[in-house]
Amino acid sequence: MCARSLEKETVARLLGWLQERVDEMATLLADLIAVPTENPPGRFYCEFADLFRNRAYKLGVHFERLDAAPSTGDADEVPPCLCASYGEGERTFYFHGHYDVVPAQSQEQFQAQRKDHFLFGRGACDMKGGIISMLYAMLALRECNVRLDGKVSLVLIPDEETGGARGSERLVQQGILGRDGFGMLLAEPTSGVVWNANRGAISLRVQVFGKSAHVGLQHQGENAFERMHRVVEYLQQLKREVEQRTATCNIGAGQVPNSILMLGGQSGGGTNFNVVPETCWFTIDRRINPEESLAEEKARIIGALKECQRRGIPLEWEVFQEGESASSAENETTGQALAEAIQEVTGKPARFELCPGLLETRFYAARGVPSYAYGPGLLSVAHGPDEYVDLRRVIEYAAVYALAAIKVLHANE
Repeated sequence: MCARSLEKETVARLLGWLQERVDEMATLLADLIAVPTENPPGRFYCEFADLFRNRAYKLGVHFERLDAAPSTGDADEVPPCLCASYGEGERTFYFHGHYDVVPAQSQEQFQAQRKDHFLFGRGACDMKGGIISMLYAMLALRECNVRLDGKVSLVLIPDEETGGARGSERLVQQGILGRDGFGMLLAEPTSGVVWNANRGAISLRVQVFGKSAHVGLQHQGENAFERMHRVVEYLQQLKREVEQRTATCNIGAGQVPNSILMLGGQSGGGTNFNVVPETCWFTIDRRINPEESLAEEKARIIGALKECQRRGIPLEWEVFQEGESASSAENETTGQALAEAIQEVTGKPARFELCPGLLETRFYAARGVPSYAYGPGLLSVAHGPDEYVDLRRVIEYAAVYALAAIKVLHANE
C-alpha cells in the first residue's frame, strides 16, 4: 500500500483492532506499573524486563537483550536494554521508550487504579503508557497484515530519568543504538504536540571553601558563604549575557525562547548558626538551545569558575549532568509521516515544538536519524502524585505510531 494514498479504512482498521483490546492493554499497563522501577536508585529493572518479555511473548512478540550482557559481576549493575522487531530488512524505523520512573510520592502509586478511561499510577504517563502504545502498534501492524519495506524495532531502555548512562548512552558506546535507522519516535508524554527539538543541559555542583571559627572569633575564620556569594555575583554576569539569546524553534505555551542559566537550584553549607561556615555549595543548571554548542557553553562556565579561583576564591566543581541539544526538521520523511498520521487519526494538525528538557531523541539525532517525541499523557501530570494516562489516548497514539510506520516504510504492492 502506498503511503501517499492511504485510505480511511486503513485508519479504521487499525483503530478498530486496537479498541477491541483496551481492557487487555489496561491490564498489562497496570501490571507494569506494579513493578516499582524507581530511578534513582534504579531498582527492579530485571524484574520489569522479565515480566515484560514474558507477557510480550504470550502476545507473539519476542524481545531480546539488545546490549551485550555483563560477563561478570551483578547483572543489576548493567540492566537490560530490550528490543523486538516487526518486518524484515535493514531499513529500521525505531520506536523507543524507557521503563524507569521517577521516585513515587507514596508506594500506593504502584497500585494502579482505573477510573473509567483513566489509569492512575506512577509511570502511567511517563512512560509505561507510551510503551503499551508502541507495543500494540507493532501488534496492530502484524495482525492487520501490513507489509513494510523494512522493519519497526521497539527499543526499551533503563536510566532515562538520570541521563541514560546504563541505557541509551551505553548502547551508543557499543555502536548499537540507531543502527540502520531511517527514523525514530519516542513515547514521552508531550501533551498533544510533537517535540522535534530539545534543549541540551550542563549541570554542575560548585563547592566553595573557607575556614571554620566560632562566631565570637569570626575574624579568625574565612566565611565560605560570603565567598560563595562573590562567585554567584560573577556568574550573574554570564547569566545576563546568556539569557539574551533566543531559540528559533516553535515554543510552547508558558515557555520562553531565551536560553537558560539557573543558579542555586540547590544550595547548602555550614554546620551551625554560630559557626563561620567552612564550606558552602550551590548548583548551576545551564539549558542550551539547539543553536548553541554544548562544548562552548561548558567551557564558558568552567572558565568563569577558574577566573574566580584566580581571584583568590578557593573552590572546586563537579559536572553531574551533561547532554547535547538536538533538532530534526519538520519536513524530514519521518516528521512528515508523523504529521500526516496525526492528522488522519486525530483530525487535528500536528504542532512541532521545542522540548524544554533533555530527550532521548538526542542520541539518535547525533547518528543522523531524524527523531521526534510524541506520546500519550500530559507533561503537567508526569512525576506528580496523581499521575495518570487516558486509555483513549493510548489507543489513539498506537494508531498514529502504526500509521507513521506504514508511511515511512511503505512497500510497493
